[in-house]
Amino acid sequence: MLQRVTKEVLAGLTVAVVALPLAIAFGITATGTSEGALVGLYGAIFAGFFAAVFGGTPGQVTGPTGPITVVATGVISEHGLEGAFLAFIMAGAFQVLFGLCKLGSLIRFIPHPVVSGFMGGIALIIILGELDQARSSFLVVAGTIVLMLLSTRVIKSVPASLIALVLMTLLLRVAERPLRDVHVGPVALNSAIDYIGKIPESVPSLTVPDLSGSLVLTLLLPALSIALLGSIDSLLTSVVMDNITGTRHRSNKELIGQGIGNAASGLLGGLASAGATVRSVVNIRSGGRTALSAAAHSVILLALVVGLGTVVQYIPLAVLSGILILTAVGMFDWDGLSKAHVTPRGDVAVMFVTMIVTVLFDLTVAVAAGVLLAFVVHAVPGRRGRARVIRDDADAYRIEGPLSFLSVDRVFSALPGDRSNLSLSLEGVSYIDLSGAKALLTFIDHSRNAGVELNLNDLPPHVENRLTALASGEQRDKLKTVVTDT
Repeated sequence: MLQRVTKEVLAGLTVAVVALPLAIAFGITATGTSEGALVGLYGAIFAGFFAAVFGGTPGQVTGPTGPITVVATGVISEHGLEGAFLAFIMAGAFQVLFGLCKLGSLIRFIPHPVVSGFMGGIALIIILGELDQARSSFLVVAGTIVLMLLSTRVIKSVPASLIALVLMTLLLRVAERPLRDVHVGPVALNSAIDYIGKIPESVPSLTVPDLSGSLVLTLLLPALSIALLGSIDSLLTSVVMDNITGTRHRSNKELIGQGIGNAASGLLGGLASAGATVRSVVNIRSGGRTALSAAAHSVILLALVVGLGTVVQYIPLAVLSGILILTAVGMFDWDGLSKAHVTPRGDVAVMFVTMIVTVLFDLTVAVAAGVLLAFVVHAVPGRRGRARVIRDDADAYRIEGPLSFLSVDRVFSALPGDRSNLSLSLEGVSYIDLSGAKALLTFIDHSRNAGVELNLNDLPPHVENRLTALASGEQRDKLKTVVTDT
């Protein structure tokens, strides 16, 4: 028992180290001031703690994320911090309501191309938002990115973002003057170096916002937008966690936990937050498996915040820009983009339309547009009967009907996960889209990891060709071992 607790706390410490620079960077981006460093940290602390305790995805880490920061930036610029905190509280209340109304189950109907396009659009928004800093401090931004890339290859035990943050900050304390004005001919490589500046050192206190009727009505739509986006962001991270751990999260409970976390964050002066994919994956890989590690990450961050202002003031904004840009680059679905030429054209169209609408219009509108377009694209082939799982004998099952984003969750949740042998016939699969192929490949991965001897029988050519085209090299090798000709 003690060993398990120790491992969870150590995992929380590792995640706190990863979360520290990201929380500061997202907070400053959202507010545009040095005060944002604390706002971002408080979001990671309070939303992270309460979402871990009350959420439905063990080991998931909550904190400021790219999608949430993009929306929060607009709310803060229009209504100020006090209005934004009220919007975060209202968003939390909406999320609790979503969970109580069982709306979390709708995540199963978000197609894979919509997720890819949405995350790619968010990445572009973050990169575009950092271009001004990159123009004025190109050398510092580029140096931060190069250092992170090198650190990732050489040092595995310490987060690259933390290494870059510390080393670049120390370097600029020594070499700031020669780097303030660097030109190559008429081109300015570095024209300025800006710093976070002094942030107030304070212990967070509970603040009850002004609940006047006019303000609440004004913030209703922004709060709903944050709630919808935060819910989608968090549940997508929960799906990623399921894929890694082989477990199934409780989506409605997760929404309630996220709502409590965001309400607490708004009451205590923190940024709205959501399940953070990178931090959650780091937690799992560090040995965190329960809410204890995610909650420990928040407690450790709170301990670090006390007296942090003296150190944080010397962090260059360009270093944070470099961290955010590389983080955004990692948000693109590079595997999906590289396989666009073998992906069904309709799914490719859904991905790029979602990405474009995300950048040009609104994030929640982009998800709605992507899902609607996916329904249109897959309406005709997806109507070839209702997808169902039929049991032939103790260890033999077959799938009948179209395997698309509308059916994958129901189909694979119906298959047993506690058998040592499983035979699955796909002869009756009349149609398979990108979401169906990805779900089937993930099912093969989980079965192998769980020690299940899986056999796929009677693959129609259109199913086998799509799986082979979309699989990674490792997945292709696994596919060869489980496909049986009959």
